[in-house]
Amino acid sequence: MAKLIGLVGHCGPDAYMLRSAVKYAVKDAEVRMLNDDEALRTAIESTDAVLLVNRQIDGDFPTYEGVELIRALKASHPNVRTMLVSNYADAQAAAVAAGALEGFGKSEIGSSKMKERLAAAI
Repeated sequence: MAKLIGLVGHCGPDAYMLRSAVKYAVKDAEVRMLNDDEALRTAIESTDAVLLVNRQIDGDFPTYEGVELIRALKASHPNVRTMLVSNYADAQAAAVAAGALEGFGKSEIGSSKMKERLAAAI
C-alpha cells in the first residue's frame, strides 16, 4: 500500500474536504497537503506516494495547470502515480493522456467511484 496520498495544489477548504474523504476511504493512509514544488519533490523522492492533483493548481508551483504538472512529473519521475481531481471530462482525458491514472471529480469526493479509483492506485 502507498505510504502517502499527497494533495497537490488544493485550496484550504477543498483540501480539508478531500483529506477527510481520503482518510475515510483509505483508513491507514497518511494524507499530506503538498502546496509547493519543494514539498512535492521531497514527497516523490522520499516515499511511495499517490498524488491527487488539482485541475487548477493553488500553491507555489511552476504551473497553475494540473495536467501540465502531471506531464512534467511523469517526465522526471515516470513511476509516480498521479490522479487528476476535476469534474471536467476533457481535463480527465488530457491527464490520462499525460500519464495519470483515472481520476475523479470534486463532485465525486467520498463516492464509491473515488474509493475504487484510490484502491486501484494504491
